[in-house]
Amino acid sequence: MAQRLPVLYNKKPCYDIVFQQSFDGLWEELAELGAADKRLCIVTDSTVDGLYAAQILKFLEGKCRKAVKYVFPAGEEHKNLDTVRGVYRFLIEEGFDRKDMLLALGGGVCGDLTGFVAATYLRGIDFVQIPTTLLAQADSSIGGKTGVDFDSYKNMVGAFKMPRLVYMNLSVLKTLEERQFYSGFAEVMKSALIKDAPFYEWLIENMYEICERDLNTLEEMVIRTCSIKKMVVEKDPTEQGDRALLNLGHTIGHAIEKYKNFELYHGECVALGTVAAAYISWKKEMLSMEEFYEIRDMFVPFYLPISVDDINPQEILKLTKSDKKMEAGTIKFILLKKIGKAVIDRTVTDEEILAAIEEINFSEEDAHE
Repeated sequence: MAQRLPVLYNKKPCYDIVFQQSFDGLWEELAELGAADKRLCIVTDSTVDGLYAAQILKFLEGKCRKAVKYVFPAGEEHKNLDTVRGVYRFLIEEGFDRKDMLLALGGGVCGDLTGFVAATYLRGIDFVQIPTTLLAQADSSIGGKTGVDFDSYKNMVGAFKMPRLVYMNLSVLKTLEERQFYSGFAEVMKSALIKDAPFYEWLIENMYEICERDLNTLEEMVIRTCSIKKMVVEKDPTEQGDRALLNLGHTIGHAIEKYKNFELYHGECVALGTVAAAYISWKKEMLSMEEFYEIRDMFVPFYLPISVDDINPQEILKLTKSDKKMEAGTIKFILLKKIGKAVIDRTVTDEEILAAIEEINFSEEDAHE
């Protein structure tokens, strides 16, 4: 029996997050949305296409007006307006109108990009999220934030567009490439740090089962993470206030991601950014020294970096200034008052940011100490 988490928008039911251990229930869910009378387009990337697209197309065959797929090259570097243009052209050629539906099959890049197409094609077309990575299941598929990068500035072009459904097949996490899996775990850890100290303790207690990818443990982990995100986005759907708390680790993390030309995965950069934010929180006397070191070291068993080499701290600082979270020249920095309680802080200085970047900067001299 599928577990469901209904998400509200302006206090009214908007869409369900459905947790399954296969794709078997997908058509039933789509049929509830009137899919039998629609054209459906699976939008996916070249990696996910070979894994799941054929299986899902088979489920759709003969059940809807038309089922097609659009495949774009995998990788963050293709999350841009050129790819969006390609999807637009394909939809026009296939005769899609605004009563039809897109299915975003893939990770965060695919979900963000497909959602943006859905928000803008014919001024809006329905879409469904079918996230296939831990990062997308734990974070990006929920809440209606869509967007693409512009000249490698992260998510500079975007729109809010709520999906009609988020369908999670948790069994895909069993075969996810190791680095991708742990990258997604950074967003799980972030959720616990900002809102749920008991969940943080649970993650520590279940470390072995998580790393072994025990399916029941993963299901509980993803449901608890999604529950935190649901609570935050329901309260603040368009990021006017508390939703910004979900950006813990993202200001410095995004800057490192861009500086490294996306060689590091998003979650790896979020882990680094979270260590930096925890360091600033300690120096501002919010966290104790012990709490800072515990948070930092908790990323290690999950194969996430706590330091990075070959970065220029001044350049990273400069890149934080182009972050879309800037308001009137000030960065809305997310800090930790304690484990399980994050706050928005607009008083973080350049010197404090630089000191935090230096804390995670691994140099040749460190290696010889």
